[in-house]
Amino acid sequence: MPWEGVNNMNEFQIHQPGTLQEAHTLLDRFGEEARVIAGGTGLVQGMKLRLAQPEHLIALQRVTGLVGIQDSNGGIRIGAMTTHREVELSTLVRERIPFLAETYRHVATVRIRNMATVGGGLAHADPNQDPQPALIALEARASLASPNGMREVSVEELATGYYETVIAPEEVLTEIFIPEINTSSGTAFLKFTPQTADDYATVSVAVFLSLDPNGNCEDVRIALGSCGVTAIRARKAEEVLRGRAPTPQRLQDIGETVAGEVDPSDDIRGSADYKREMAAVFTRRALEQARNSINN
Repeated sequence: MPWEGVNNMNEFQIHQPGTLQEAHTLLDRFGEEARVIAGGTGLVQGMKLRLAQPEHLIALQRVTGLVGIQDSNGGIRIGAMTTHREVELSTLVRERIPFLAETYRHVATVRIRNMATVGGGLAHADPNQDPQPALIALEARASLASPNGMREVSVEELATGYYETVIAPEEVLTEIFIPEINTSSGTAFLKFTPQTADDYATVSVAVFLSLDPNGNCEDVRIALGSCGVTAIRARKAEEVLRGRAPTPQRLQDIGETVAGEVDPSDDIRGSADYKREMAAVFTRRALEQARNSINN
């Protein structure tokens, strides 16, 4: 299906395979001239800005087996072509991981969430998007299918730079797996937007926290968005808390450590210094919220 370039886009062809095998065949045939397209909310914008100029788009809408949200031995599997809106409204997600449903609710507008897909967003690798920090905090893993088989990559390791990932040219992201969550743990996602609620965040923070019977931190994972060329796992800050009680002073110390771990840039949503300050503030607030959710 040929399409003439519009809005500064080059001329391209859309191919609609019905199986992963057909998709891999097309990717092999067209090589560097091809790109996989899911919901298209990220790639099409990039094409309009001429940041990407593929001559062939391999659309995944008709590929079977890439949609759905399922229980998996206490964990959850989410097909790559599942939309953000479907995750937001999923009864299973709301019961098991309510903060993940809340995270997807914060993405842009309902119109965008009805189009954007879970896998497409991760493969797009925009560090300003909301879901990546939450999925990193949940230790989610992505399945990548190629003609040679399947491999898993943690969402934390998936993005390597701005719009760059470890996904090989012949691979297709097929699903996300989120391991079972300890019922005595707490989670939180906070997004600071100084402009409109549907805008990219100045800073976003996702936290997973579990406490032992003595009230000390048993495990903690802190991930931030809009603070670097990828979403950032704040491992040094985690070590400040691990094995210790989340006291107000310790949470203050964690915030200061986070400020030293992030690497933001100046943009219309704030200066780099301001973002570091907000990263510290919102990390502390997210940890407090996660801690309080355990007590409740």
